[in-house]
Amino acid sequence: MYIKQLSKFLARAKINTYASSGEGGEKILPDGSKEFEFEEKEFKYRDRYFGFNPFIGEEIVWQNGKIIWGMNYYGKIISETIPAKQIYQFLQEALKKITEDRPFRGSNNFRHGDFEYFNEAEGTLENFKGEEEIFYKKQIVYKLNYNGGLIIQK
Repeated sequence: MYIKQLSKFLARAKINTYASSGEGGEKILPDGSKEFEFEEKEFKYRDRYFGFNPFIGEEIVWQNGKIIWGMNYYGKIISETIPAKQIYQFLQEALKKITEDRPFRGSNNFRHGDFEYFNEAEGTLENFKGEEEIFYKKQIVYKLNYNGGLIIQK
C-alpha cells in the first residue's frame, strides 16, 4: 500500500537525517537555511529549516519527482538554564524512536536520565497535527508544534 510505503520511508529518512547528525550535519544554503536530504528508490525527503532558537521548518517528500507529502514545524527552547546543546542532543535521541505507524516526530514518550520527551499527535499521515515537549526534572524546557499531510498536485 502507498501509505505504508510512505510511512516506512519517512521513518528511515528522519532517522538518517537530523536524528543521526543533528546541528552541524546539515547543508547550509545561501538563504541562511539549513537542509537535510535523504533518498531511497523512488522517494526523496528534504528537511529545511531556519533559525536556531526559535526555529521554523518544513519537510517535503517526493515520489518519482512529484511532491506527495509535507509537514511544517515551529519550535523553541523555553529554558534559560539548561544548555541548548544538551536539549538538542536529547531531542536527537528521542527522534530516533520514531515509529512507522506515526512517522511525524518521535515516539509518544521517551525518557533518558533527567530528560523526558512527550509527543501528542492527532490524525493520520494523510492529515495530522501535533505537539512535542521536552521536560528536564519535570520542568518544560522545549516545545514544538507541527502539522501536515498528503499533497495532491494537479
